[in-house]
Amino acid sequence: MSVYKNAFRVLSRDPKWGMGQIRRSGGIVVGAFFYYSGLVRLTRWLMQRTKPNLIILNYHRASGGDLRRHLLYLRRHYRMLHLEEALEELYTPGGVSAQDRRTPLVLTFDDGYLDNYTHAFELACELEVPITVFLIPGYLESGAHFWWGEGSRLVRHASAREVAFAGRNYCLESPKERAELTGVIDGKLRHAASVEEREACLAQVHSLLVVPETEATRDEQYRPMTWDQVIKMQESGWVSFGGHTMHHPILSNLSDPEEVRAEVAECRKTLQERLGGPVRAFAYPIGKNMDIGEEAIKAVQAAGFAWAVTTNQGVNTPQDDPYQLKRVLGEVNRHWLVMAAELSGVWNFFSAIWK
Repeated sequence: MSVYKNAFRVLSRDPKWGMGQIRRSGGIVVGAFFYYSGLVRLTRWLMQRTKPNLIILNYHRASGGDLRRHLLYLRRHYRMLHLEEALEELYTPGGVSAQDRRTPLVLTFDDGYLDNYTHAFELACELEVPITVFLIPGYLESGAHFWWGEGSRLVRHASAREVAFAGRNYCLESPKERAELTGVIDGKLRHAASVEEREACLAQVHSLLVVPETEATRDEQYRPMTWDQVIKMQESGWVSFGGHTMHHPILSNLSDPEEVRAEVAECRKTLQERLGGPVRAFAYPIGKNMDIGEEAIKAVQAAGFAWAVTTNQGVNTPQDDPYQLKRVLGEVNRHWLVMAAELSGVWNFFSAIWK
């Protein structure tokens, strides 16, 4: 094992680096080492011959990287399915395909960014790759920017030179104070105890920063798709959809359990009315255990969803709770060699032993 450790140190050119730092730096050299040494192929082969399992990849944005290369690799080495099809197979005894021994994989996109239509949909049709998108009906209907990008966006477009917010004055001509204000705004929005509180905070920030209306509507980075685009994607047969709450609050932060239930139930009801069929899968906003809470899991079950995915890292087996399914983080700007090593499990294996 020391041979591999020394190899990593040479490749990274820094003996103090760990696998996390290598990944964040791009990790292409180490990813190439795993891939061309045959380790990725070996671990992928071993996964195919273990008990039934399912990989669910979790993307958000589709632009700004090389999604095409990701899809070409995934299509070749994994059996790609829509989420519902994959989960029905996973939880059906003897449901594993006898003809195709490749590990089943689902490609999911959270939130319904506009580039899921302009980039991911185009590639899904061209390469004939199924994808699943988790939608937020409230944003589809309003067309508003997603709240988690509003702190940086509104500060960036602010006309005000000074602003008093959350008990402190900020000079917006100072890059440091602009960054600090962005962080404070993000924290207020993230920890809001209700959607109403969050929206009131957003309105206050917009007013205080004096954001010109032309600037407020120009930035497309955090905009959702439209219903027309969703329907077009559905009609293609290559895109399926799941629910992601009505307005994307962090469910464990909501003070009223009734609002938790409403966010989940209204999401499913609205999607089913718009899409004309059952919606059975749900994705928790943010998705870590601390962001979910017991009330949210109960609400998902009560609303009639059959499955729910988290952002907890891992591969799923038939023994896993269908309402707490794991996913593997997918980043469109990550090199495909790094993605290949992570999906096979070899990256995490060496991360665990090399600390």
